[in-house]
Amino acid sequence: MALLEVKNLTKNFGGLTAVGDVTMELNQGELVGLIGPNGAGKTTLFNLLTGVYEPSEGTVSLAGTVLNGKTPYAIASLGLSRTFQNIRLFKNMTVLENVLVGMGNTRKSNLLASFLRLPKFYTNEEELKAKALELLAIFELDKDADTLAKNLPYGQQRRLEIVRALATNPKILFLDEPAAGMNPQETAELTGLIRKIKEEFGITIILIEHDMSLVMEVTERIYVLEYGRLIAHGTPEEIKNNKRVIEAYLGGDA
Repeated sequence: MALLEVKNLTKNFGGLTAVGDVTMELNQGELVGLIGPNGAGKTTLFNLLTGVYEPSEGTVSLAGTVLNGKTPYAIASLGLSRTFQNIRLFKNMTVLENVLVGMGNTRKSNLLASFLRLPKFYTNEEELKAKALELLAIFELDKDADTLAKNLPYGQQRRLEIVRALATNPKILFLDEPAAGMNPQETAELTGLIRKIKEEFGITIILIEHDMSLVMEVTERIYVLEYGRLIAHGTPEEIKNNKRVIEAYLGGDA
């Protein structure tokens, strides 16, 4: 059984079908790309998979658990985490505090201990802080732990958003255009970062990205959307040479 199974997923907004009859699957530990022209429905599909939108039709299942009808918070607690096209950090909080927010679903102290600030509360807080600093160190952000998120360079803010998503201890990480707005050097660093996540964490990753060189370099399989519908699926080499993709997405002659 696939880790994530998507069957006949459809989302209608009035008379517009933003995502139509999409069926796909993600397996444990693989890195999958999702590409398509602007307006193809990629982010809408991400929103359906992570509970931001409720499907009009179809189902989404994680390790056999149907996610339809669950809140984004509940879905995140089951193991789906994501980043966004536009960075959504808590910009007036420190780097460390942003990661600790991501660890919220791993807190062990009960409500009474938290309210009364019992020793159990402080022990758990110190444990979480230590884990957060370890995670930041892996991604070379530990030296910026006390820096406000808004004061980080753009590329580092992108990196922090990914680290915060990883702090939720996800089974699947959804990356929505992580290279958006990056210069070539930052994109190269991001490519290495994505590889590092896959190697060190062993989690499943699905990536929306317009930078085709990045997609072709790091992914194992690619799904292609056009007007909300899947038009191709295959290895990077197969997608690169797919006439339908060249015509619809890359703007070439097929």
